[in-house]
Order: sequence, then C-alpha cells, then structure tokens
Amino acid sequence: MTLRSDLNIIQSWVSPESQVLDLGCGQGELLSFLKQHKQCKSYGLEINPDSIVSCVEKGINVIEHDLNDGLKHFKNGSVDTVIMTQALQAVDRPDLLLEDMLRVGKEAIITFPNFGYWRTRLFLMLKGKMPMSKTLPFNWYDTPNIHMCTFQDFEKLCSEKGLHILDRTVVDKDHQESLAIRMWPNLLGEIAIYRVSR
Repeated sequence: MTLRSDLNIIQSWVSPESQVLDLGCGQGELLSFLKQHKQCKSYGLEINPDSIVSCVEKGINVIEHDLNDGLKHFKNGSVDTVIMTQALQAVDRPDLLLEDMLRVGKEAIITFPNFGYWRTRLFLMLKGKMPMSKTLPFNWYDTPNIHMCTFQDFEKLCSEKGLHILDRTVVDKDHQESLAIRMWPNLLGEIAIYRVSR
C-alpha cells in the first residue's frame, strides 16, 4: 500500500503499536496503513456516510461524529496520538478542538493550508478577491474553510496555550519539501504538518 506523501510523513511520526485517533479520517487510508504496517490500534471519526462505509469495508473502527461537538466522549489520555488532516480550518473553534486533542492524546498531528502562501497573497492583492487554488478550491461563499490561518498564526496559538511543537514539515501542493520552503516556510509553503504536545 502506497500512501499519499503527506500521510507518509504523518505515519513516520506515529509509534508502532500505539493507539491512534484520526479526526475526519476520510476513507481510512492512513488508519488502514497504520493498522497493517505498524500494528496500531486505531479509531476514526468521520461525518461523511460514504467515507464511513469505506472505512467499515476496510475493517477500520469508525464513529460518525461532527468535530464541532468536540471530543467529550473520550477520556483524558485515552490514546497516544490524535491526528487531524486538513480540517483545523473547517471547524467552529480550532483552538478548543486543539486543546481537546491534547486532552485525549499525548500528541497531536495537524495539517492545514497556509493562507500566507505567496500566490494567495498575490491573488488577493492583484485581484482584490478571495483566492482559489488546489489547496483552497472553493468560492468564499461555499468553502468549508471558516478559519484560515498562516503558519505564524498557528505557532502563536501554540505558544499562547503553552504547547510544544515537536516537529514541523512545510510542503507544497504536491506534499514535497524543498530548501526554499524550509528557508521561507510562511511565504513559500502551501501546507503545514505539525506534531505538538503539552
């Protein structure tokens, strides 16, 4: 099984035989990989009925759940790692969900698009309207992204909440790293992948 590049980075941060909770797990591709290759005990939360069916067909433990309801049904420290890919910007209160993730898990892995990416800035400056791209493919009125942020915004939030950034990878739309992106992440990076803890 070959994983998408971003999911491959994420799986490399997950310890073998650990307990994983994936928020907005989609069709269960990452959880299936972790179960098969790292013997992780994993669970997924998903709201899309078709994705839930796909997870069940793969033998993934999945619960239908709206992330805006938080993780109140999960005990403190009940898993090792909580993962949320490309959903932080789509929830009502990303700050509260991030706290909840680190209440439930020892570590959290989060990915999100960077609104500070240079093409996004340029599009907004030249055209005077909200940008659309591969990583931001919606119109302003139908986008699920309600809390766009930059990498600097996210790191400031982590600092304010006393969270530790254990790892950070910044990639382009194809989930590839480069020297230029490492030098100017907030300007040249399109997608962030963070691993944080308390």
